[in-house]
Parts: sequence; C-alpha cells; structure tokens
Amino acid sequence: MSSPALPLDPLPAHPLAQRWLGFTQRMRGADRARPRRLDSLIAAVVALLGLADAFVQDPANPFQRLHGLPLPAVLAIIAGLALPLLWRRRAPGAVFSVVIAVCAVQWSLGVLLHSDLSVLVALYALARYATRPRLPWAAAATVAAATVLVLRVEVISQPLLSLFFVCGTATAAVALGLAVRIRQAHLAAVADRAARLETEREQRVQLAISAERGRVSREMHDIVGHTLAVIIGLADGGAALAGTAPERSGEALRIIAGTGRQALGELRRTLAALRDQPSGPEPAATRPTSAELAPQPGTADLSALLDRTRAAGPEVAFRTTGDIAAPTPGVQLAVYRIVQESLTNALKYAGPTTSLRVTLQVTPDRVHLRVQDSGPGERRAPTEPDRDGLGLIGIRERAVLSGGTATAGPRPGGGWTVAATLPLTPREERP
Repeated sequence: MSSPALPLDPLPAHPLAQRWLGFTQRMRGADRARPRRLDSLIAAVVALLGLADAFVQDPANPFQRLHGLPLPAVLAIIAGLALPLLWRRRAPGAVFSVVIAVCAVQWSLGVLLHSDLSVLVALYALARYATRPRLPWAAAATVAAATVLVLRVEVISQPLLSLFFVCGTATAAVALGLAVRIRQAHLAAVADRAARLETEREQRVQLAISAERGRVSREMHDIVGHTLAVIIGLADGGAALAGTAPERSGEALRIIAGTGRQALGELRRTLAALRDQPSGPEPAATRPTSAELAPQPGTADLSALLDRTRAAGPEVAFRTTGDIAAPTPGVQLAVYRIVQESLTNALKYAGPTTSLRVTLQVTPDRVHLRVQDSGPGERRAPTEPDRDGLGLIGIRERAVLSGGTATAGPRPGGGWTVAATLPLTPREERP
C-alpha cells in the first residue's frame, strides 16, 4: 500500500512570500552588480541613526550632547561606527575590531546610540566574508563589550536579561552570515560540478569522434592500401605481357577493373556510415544503391580476396579448419581486414613473386589466423615492414577491439608472419 502524499507547504506559494523572494533576488542581483553601493547605503543608514540620536537628545544645546560629551566627540564615535563598514567585504576582521573597540569605549562612557547596530553588521561580515573567520575571539570580544554595555549604561535596568538579549542578537547575526556563506559555497560547488560535467561530456564526445575517425581511417587504409597494391602488381604484370601476350594483359586490365569496382563499393559502404541520415524521404538520386547497402565482408569473402591477390602474382595457399561461418559478423570483418592488410604488406615488401600461406582455424570458442609469406622471391634486399605504420597498428587494434591478440614479426627462415587469435564473439556483442 502506498503511503499518503504529504500536503504541500502553502507558505512558498503565498503572495507575500513570492514578493519577498523577488525582493531578495533583486537585492542579490544589485549587490553583485554594485557591491560598493550597498556598503555605502548601510554605512549611511548607520550614520543617520547615530546623528538622529545626537541631535534629538537636547535641541536647545547642540554642542553638549549625550552625558556631557561634546558634539565633535559624538560625531567621532558615529564616524568610527559607520565609516569602517565601507570595507566590510575586503577586511572584515579589521572592520569588526574597529567597530567593537569604538562600541566598548562608547559604552564605557555610558553612551548608547542606535548606530551601535554596526556591531551586528560587522559580525555578519566577519562570518560571511572572512577568509578564515576567527569566531571564538570575536565572540569573546562581543561578550566583553556587551558586559560593559549592561554595567555602564544607566538606561538598562535588568543587566542579565539585557546581556542575554545582546548575545542572542549577536549569535543570530553570525548564524545568518554562516548560512549565507554555506549557501554560496553550495551554489558554487553545484556550478563547478555542472561545468565539469559539461567539460567531461564534451571530452567524451571528442573521444567518440576520435575513435570513429580512427575506425574509418583503418577501414580506408585497409581498403585503399590493399586495392592499390593489387592494382600496382597487376599493372606491372600487364605492362610486361603487353608485347608478348596481349590477351593476358587484357585479362589483367579486367581484373584491375573488377578490383577497383569492389574497392569502390567498400569505400561507399564505409563512407555511407558517416553521412547524416535525413529525417524525410530521400530523393531517388541520393538513395543508397544495393551495392552500398551490402554487408561488410567476412570470412566467406576471403576466397575472392585471395584470388585477386593471386592475380597480382604471388602464389597463395588457403587452408581452413572448422566452421568459418561460426564467428559473429564483427569477428569475421576483423579476420577479413587482418588478412587483407597482411596480403597488402606482403605485396608491398616481399613483391609479387612471394609465396603466401593463409591458415584459418575455427574452434568452439576461438578463431586462430596465420598469414605467412616466404619473403622476396626476386634477388633484391628484403625490406622489413614498418613496425610503426598504420598497417600493423591497425591489425593489433582490430584484434584488441575484438577481445583477442595479434602478433607480427619475421620468420626464422625468411619472410614474415602475422598471427591473430580472436574470440568467436567480440566483447561488445556478448550478452
């Protein structure tokens, strides 16, 4: 059974409460915009209260006021209570020290002014603005000055009750200052946390963009690099056969055209993922074709890939064990790209007369792949693949992203070996 809903507090929705909240918000806005103006207003109010007391006491004798004190002394006391409030934000500790000292001297002379409320303003400023508010010594100084007040001022008839009232009022001023200070610190912390979250969100977006750019860069590198390597090998072979066997050079040109068309289709599929899909129906001219919507290559496409490589000159042996269709599409794409990049490196560094051996073994939980080349078939200096290039880095990254490992290095008897071990299901596709 659900608990009954608590009644809403009607006080915040009251018109007077709304007006008060609006007034306080306007005051805070004005205080943030022009803080010196509010400080000057507070100092002027304190001074006016003291001047009213000074001139209302005995209008017939304006130069002899307040228990025999001359007017210049009274004005000096009023100035000592009002003027320091102009610096209550920048030096709250010094302002409180001056105000409490002036009040103690004034009260010891038996003088009581309404401008004495500057003590409360100074206490509020000390709790609100001081970098390290030393409230214990401020409380001790306030209690000592209040004791002088209740003992020396004649108009106070009940000293203990008056002392309790003064101390309670001073405590309220300090509590108000601390409450405003804590609220401001909380708002600043919330704003800082919101700013950090926004920064982290932007960083995550940038990391996602960088990761996507890296993925597309690897795809483009694998597609374009392999295609160009095959085309270059076929073009060299076709040029050599143009004079002796023209029919074979024509076959090389047809293979070049087919390889280029397949690479173009893969590039279109890769770039189509980067285009923003429109919300409305697409025009027929811009609608993707069936070739662009074809799935990414997998293990079933390895035979065609190896045939194109054979057409470029190398001898390629392909051996499979197990169900090569068992891996998920993501793992199959990784296997295809690793083989493609390995064949590209072999054509690039070992030449078209090398011998290649591709072994693909599928076990119940793993895919083991090995691509070996015999090295340069021609009598030229062997060239070791660039270990810092995009090719080998892309092979390792594809294996790691699929949850596997990949290694590449020279063979003891010459040539190069690329070996990779991948799970049947990549990490991001596991339930």
